[in-house]
Amino acid sequence: MLAKRLAVLVVPVLMLASSAWAQKNEISVTAGRFFVSTQTVPSSGDPIHFGNPPSFTVDYSRLLVTRKIFGIRAEIPVAVLPKMDLNYYPGGIPKDIGAIFATPSIRLNIFSGDSVTPWVSAGGGYGRLRESSSLYYYGTNPGPTGTNTGVVQAGAGLDVWFWHRWGARFEARDFYSGVPNLDVDTGRSRQHNYYVGAGIMHRF
Repeated sequence: MLAKRLAVLVVPVLMLASSAWAQKNEISVTAGRFFVSTQTVPSSGDPIHFGNPPSFTVDYSRLLVTRKIFGIRAEIPVAVLPKMDLNYYPGGIPKDIGAIFATPSIRLNIFSGDSVTPWVSAGGGYGRLRESSSLYYYGTNPGPTGTNTGVVQAGAGLDVWFWHRWGARFEARDFYSGVPNLDVDTGRSRQHNYYVGAGIMHRF
């Protein structure tokens, strides 16, 4: 299901990129990990621990305007979290979760056009959370196995162009989303999903 939803999100981006003007467009793919802070269930006093599994992002951006050393870009970062294991001693929660976040954003590059350019980004969009159909320890999850949520994205990174139109990206983003349905009440309605990754870029 995650792969199908990713295709629905990415295909329109690639179609837009193919029709855009040359040299103003960038696409990047990074690999990294998601980090979610431990959450305590008030009724039991026990913590829910979240794993930090391998994940990846795909990002398309288009240059809108440049002013002196600054460049402003519209971007669509799509982050994919295939599977994050959960750990909760009393049990009774999904054994793992997954997620897709797609957040149209505005990115500000400093020293735009140079070989090394730091940047900051902010925006918001849509997230789809997946809860496992199996419970931690044993049993079938009686709750929902899919949750829609609004997402706020904030991030920063560094792009290094090392060869013609190819470069490397180092990024850290926070996808601030609703919480997955864990079948227990943690007292939270939102959570930070921190992503850190590195990968390659192409300008065209």
